[in-house]
Amino acid sequence: MKEFFQHTAITEGITVRVAVSFLPEQSRAEAGKWFWVYHIRIENGSEHTVQLLRRHWKITDGRGAINYVDGEGVVGEQPVLHPGQSHDYVSGCPLGTPHGSMEGHYILSRDDGEQVRASIPFFPLAAPATAG
Repeated sequence: MKEFFQHTAITEGITVRVAVSFLPEQSRAEAGKWFWVYHIRIENGSEHTVQLLRRHWKITDGRGAINYVDGEGVVGEQPVLHPGQSHDYVSGCPLGTPHGSMEGHYILSRDDGEQVRASIPFFPLAAPATAG
């Protein structure tokens, strides 16, 4: 499967790109469980070296229920990105509805001691319609 990034946000030279895919093999509609995988690329287009310290997600399901997720790094890492470098990772999101959305931000520390709150673009989570 050739992946392409569908959603992009740029903050102070930090570009966050997202590609999202529904995983029917991990989902069980009859059990009220739907699962998506998302691929994120963080690109450092600034003149500073940055380190990703924290993540903050706002996950909304199809009923409008919101779940906030905060934590250190991404998938157990706190990558350092020099100017021109990028970092890719893949993670997943289960929901109890066939539709929802995600958005958020990363906190990155620059080599000059300043912090950047880099936006993660809003992206929808939508399971394809199934015959039934």
